[in-house]
Amino acid sequence: MSPATTGDEVHLDVEGRRVRLTNLGKVLWPSRGIPKAALIDYYVRVAPVLLPHLAGHPLTLHRFPDGVGGPHWYETRAPAHPEWVRTQPMGFRSGKDVRAPVIDDLPSLVWAANAGAIELHPFLAPADDLDHPTGVVFDLDPGEGVDVRAVCLVALAIRSLLVDAGLDPLVKVSGVKGLHVWVPLAHAAGATYAHTKAFAKAVAAQLRSAAPQRITDRMVKTERTGRVFIDWSQNDPGKSTVAPYSLRGLVLPTVSLPVTWDEVEAVAGGDAPGSTLVFLLADVEDRLALHGDLWSREEHPGGVVPPPVG
Repeated sequence: MSPATTGDEVHLDVEGRRVRLTNLGKVLWPSRGIPKAALIDYYVRVAPVLLPHLAGHPLTLHRFPDGVGGPHWYETRAPAHPEWVRTQPMGFRSGKDVRAPVIDDLPSLVWAANAGAIELHPFLAPADDLDHPTGVVFDLDPGEGVDVRAVCLVALAIRSLLVDAGLDPLVKVSGVKGLHVWVPLAHAAGATYAHTKAFAKAVAAQLRSAAPQRITDRMVKTERTGRVFIDWSQNDPGKSTVAPYSLRGLVLPTVSLPVTWDEVEAVAGGDAPGSTLVFLLADVEDRLALHGDLWSREEHPGGVVPPPVG
């Protein structure tokens, strides 16, 4: 990548594309003095493992143009962009012309980072087949008074049900408070949202029935205190989930990072005292050197349409 400076702008050659960068010195994380240049640099460095989880999927960008302490918003409609940034019309937005960005390559990723997109949230289905998701997600959100150990115990309970159903679940930290359990699906299997959402709902209901004092699957926030909420509703064509390796727009630059089931078991069993399963931008390079991409599609190609549960 070769830069060319024009006034307050830098024009970078990224894989043959001319990408305009602005305000590189603007501090996005005041608590650590981290500027936008570091955000862009991070996404360039993790692109080999991040892009396979973004490519082909429409995205919602969570933009923080003035940093994590300023105004921010989720934006499915692609902001002003070069003609080479691919977009996808989103049919579920009835009566609106919403064209979501599709980040297929490094130049588009650098463009999104320059637009202040700290967080990248892909939809579950690919742009060329919006009716068929490529995974099932369980978003585990701890209610008030619930620690990470309790969340890990629920993740392991979900894993047990999924393995018994012949599936290959993966897990990552959300980068906020909880965990995401993800089931990759083979695209050729043709799972629809009707199937995946019903399956996720059934798994959540079964676990709530078994442990109603510790788990809830209901949207009412008053029921979440002291419980782990299993959000099965994320399996909806209108929703997107933060990508693995995406940064989060919090006070600290946390990352939604894949972890091993051994790590989850260690926290659940009390064998990792003090562990919060929180990872920062600076931790990712060492993690990748140790584990590679724990969510690699080559190693986890995906299962078939989830069978009924219970």
